Amino acid sequence: MPTPRYLRIQGLTKKFGAFTALDDISLEITEGEFVCFLGPSGCGKTTLLRAIAGLDIQTAGRIEQGGRDISALPPSRRDFGIVFQSYALFPNLTAAQNVAYGLPHGRARRAEVAGRVRELLAMVGLGEHGPKYPAQLSGGQQQRVALARALATSPGLLLLDEPLSALDAKVRVHLRHEVKQLQRRLGVTTIMVTHDQEEALTMADRIVVMRGGAIEQVGTPLEIYREPASPFVADFIGVMNFVAATVVGDGRVRLGAIELACDADGWAPGTEVTLAIRPEDIVVQEASAGANAVRMRVEALAFLGSFFRADLVAEAAAGALLRVDLPVDLVRRLDLAEKRELVCVLPRERLRIYPGSTVHR
Repeated sequence: MPTPRYLRIQGLTKKFGAFTALDDISLEITEGEFVCFLGPSGCGKTTLLRAIAGLDIQTAGRIEQGGRDISALPPSRRDFGIVFQSYALFPNLTAAQNVAYGLPHGRARRAEVAGRVRELLAMVGLGEHGPKYPAQLSGGQQQRVALARALATSPGLLLLDEPLSALDAKVRVHLRHEVKQLQRRLGVTTIMVTHDQEEALTMADRIVVMRGGAIEQVGTPLEIYREPASPFVADFIGVMNFVAATVVGDGRVRLGAIELACDADGWAPGTEVTLAIRPEDIVVQEASAGANAVRMRVEALAFLGSFFRADLVAEAAAGALLRVDLPVDLVRRLDLAEKRELVCVLPRERLRIYPGSTVHR
């Protein structure tokens, strides 16, 4: 049985004067899904989140949540909790009071609210910190309080606007794991805005890559990484090599004096294209053998802890430069160093082709 659709966005457009921040966005999110809006600054991801929350009403288009049209409703009549990058905690209230802020108050409800606050603080690992004020808490603890406050009313939708970007790297890595585990346990439909590709890849069920107010691609982290729909997505997610090439026939492209086998079926001979391959997909071997083997020279070699990144130049391929990620033990075994020549295989199934000969860097 398919998971029911929870959020439906149709033809959403948002203009600020002559500037179009969102351009005809359509998207469906299923119940319990964790979706990341990912893209560079100014791509429209935060504007889209704010439109869903009713904080910036769209110029055109429709938003449905749980089958209800919320397109024109104010934020107070929409069913969501939100966490901002800046925490937005009240400095004069304790952690417990901040969490309780959005809960219904009254003498009869006091014990019930106190119990709910204790439960929420314990859920985010702050059971002993209720009496403390925000200034007495670390950045990670403050963000946990903000998360608990957003979840206090058991909203149907949780909105996270770059919630981890103000934290230092170690805390960020730890907290994103905690947030994902909590989201899975609660089953709350969640949308997170981020510009951090690693954050999106590790946390999301699906990623929505945005550019210039439009959606560039929607897919699982593996789909986005392995099958990027455009050079922009390929370049934005991870590291990608781009090389200008020419189609010479079905399943063949030429780089300088070299021909490579790839999925070029349907492209007319003579068509200029951009060939793309991930650094970790290039295979280094000791002798020239098999299809798509290219002799290359090590131009630079950088140690990056768990692996080496090498810049390789192929003279026969019109001086094309490729970045290759190599295991430490392979570099030691082959005694690789700058100016050393080696053979690389560009596996056919890992090569992707995009129209046009523009090489992206």
